[in-house]
Amino acid sequence: MHWIAWQWQPEPVPAGAPPDAVQALADVTEALGWWALQFTPRVARVEGVAAGLHGSVLVMEISGSERLFGGRAALLKQLFHQNKPVAPVKSAVGATSLIAIARLHPHSRRARCADDLPLAALAAARGHLAILQTMGCTRWGHVRALPRAGLARRLGADLVDALDRAYGQAPESYPWLVLPEVFVARLDLAAQVETAAALMFGARRLLGQLQLWLQMRQRGILGLALEWASDRLVIRTAEPTLDMNHLQRLVAEHLERVRLNAPVQTLTLRSLETAALPGASASLLADGVRVGDSLQHLLDRLGARLGPQSVMRVVAQADHCPERMQAWLAAVAPVHPAAPQIAIKKRADSPQITGAAGHFDCKTTQDDVFYPTWLLAEPLRLELRQHQPHYQGALTLLAGPQRIETGWWDGPSVLRDYFIARNPQALLLWIYRDRLGDDPATARWYLHG
Repeated sequence: MHWIAWQWQPEPVPAGAPPDAVQALADVTEALGWWALQFTPRVARVEGVAAGLHGSVLVMEISGSERLFGGRAALLKQLFHQNKPVAPVKSAVGATSLIAIARLHPHSRRARCADDLPLAALAAARGHLAILQTMGCTRWGHVRALPRAGLARRLGADLVDALDRAYGQAPESYPWLVLPEVFVARLDLAAQVETAAALMFGARRLLGQLQLWLQMRQRGILGLALEWASDRLVIRTAEPTLDMNHLQRLVAEHLERVRLNAPVQTLTLRSLETAALPGASASLLADGVRVGDSLQHLLDRLGARLGPQSVMRVVAQADHCPERMQAWLAAVAPVHPAAPQIAIKKRADSPQITGAAGHFDCKTTQDDVFYPTWLLAEPLRLELRQHQPHYQGALTLLAGPQRIETGWWDGPSVLRDYFIARNPQALLLWIYRDRLGDDPATARWYLHG
């Protein structure tokens, strides 16, 4: 068995210096544990390990993963040189986890073997140090030489069991760390916050923790929630992303429109939806490198500023009727896959001109090329003179008819003959003749695009 013990060593930050990646983490020890899981599944977080060691310690057993990385030397090279931890750490190794933890103790540097380790570095002996010192015991070897039955009767069986585990005579059992399926991180703020904009300091640290979790799961975030007290802020993205700068801008945009009902002491960040990150190919040409934000990032920011229903996208519908070939949805997808999304179709109170349908189908037919660029929200009835439609003058039919018969099985029936026409001002129009119960000589004509 080969164990490694880690403990985060905070580094002093000069006054006025911007926060680095380590300071941006909400829980550095937990982040180190997630990072260590890429080398072995046997990673555990140990609290209250020994006197002289403040905070929690991570232990990892790597003997089961050595072959995967090409041997112990290659694995240790990955750990300490090539793929360094996400924070500055102090580390020690040992045949058991308790030996590795004890070697983190400042008084253990001169210990050549486990018998020379100080008792202060053993958590089970912490409450008995005064008694053991009066007995002349200051090292692990001193206590181990005492009679087991008398030691257990006087000081308890926990100390004897701890020594057995430390020397490999009893199995070591820990609740192994597992990368969670859903990200949930909580941060206690140093002081109460009374303005929403001031929450960004804590939100940045939570987002830094989220970024590491996403990297370990190789996924991008689509929806997240920032929670405090009894309030909740939901942020959505149009595509899975790992860009924390973009997420920070989105959170800042949302917080500018939030008003706190009470001071905030605790922040919680929760992932709502994630997706696998799409692959991207780099360009061999210098001019092929994209400069600036992507279109999806722009849509995310516009949605945060103007509201999700103010930035729409068109979606093709399985319908042959021109005014029902498309629907308008929010540009950013819903946070939860089961959440309903309202399709906004053209109505009588819609704007006068909307985007056209017809060119959204991947398979373009011969008739599709005649569809107009713009489609009226409501067809305009044309005047007939001597059975000829007029719009700013008499219309000349150039192409057609394109016959559309649909809706008889699931909605209003549509029986139309579409034509491309030209008026005296050389304007091309898309018109149709309604065939519902009218004599062709007196059929009604409409301008549609």
